[in-house]
Amino acid sequence: MLILQFVFTNTVTAQLPPKEVNRQTQTWLGIISQVKLNPHWSILADLHIRRNHFVQDPNFVFTRLALARQITKQFQVAAGYGHMWLSPTREGWKTISNEHRFYQQLLFSGKFHRLSIQHRLRNEQRWQQKIANDVRTGDYRFTNRIRYQLALSIPVSSKNDWPQFVLSDELAVHFGKEVIYNHFDQNRVFIGLKQKLSNHLSADFGYMRVYQKKYTGYQYDLNDTFRCFIYVTGGPKAKVKSKN
Repeated sequence: MLILQFVFTNTVTAQLPPKEVNRQTQTWLGIISQVKLNPHWSILADLHIRRNHFVQDPNFVFTRLALARQITKQFQVAAGYGHMWLSPTREGWKTISNEHRFYQQLLFSGKFHRLSIQHRLRNEQRWQQKIANDVRTGDYRFTNRIRYQLALSIPVSSKNDWPQFVLSDELAVHFGKEVIYNHFDQNRVFIGLKQKLSNHLSADFGYMRVYQKKYTGYQYDLNDTFRCFIYVTGGPKAKVKSKN
């Protein structure tokens, strides 16, 4: 069955128009927070803003909220909801498209000597609002997307106040009734530096290359992106035992 599906997909793909690649520059800013309720439970909250043509035009605003459970020191599970406001890309259109997204996540972190390694597996159920002639149709496209990210970081120096070098790669594939030509969704490669600012605040910044295949099957976006994320952690302070 899988072989037949593979043959059919490649046959259909071969009949598509020539490949088109739209290359553009973007800026992606994000705030990623984790508030610990106790040693086992945390609340995760994100805010992301991405803009096209470096900073000139809006692309999307995205918020995400989740509840996380720390299974071990290295292993965390989480589930939550996200909402995206996606700006139109067609010239003259003004209608914002909404996306509702539920997700489940597994996160594993470890170290090998000075190298920090993080594996993240995320499953998303997405309802993307359809827009026709700059008007919301009331219909949604449903897809299930699976994302795997490998992130590596290593200190630039043995000094604690120096930054870390960061490299990550994330692959996303998705499935659904209307996903015919692009089971491969996108690939994101990031290279940059991460700097600790305080005990509860850090930031990374650098270059991200986003390569995304569109639903048509022959159109692609290649985004050269400046990315800057701020990471915030918090929670109840540990109780200090009295010496009396």
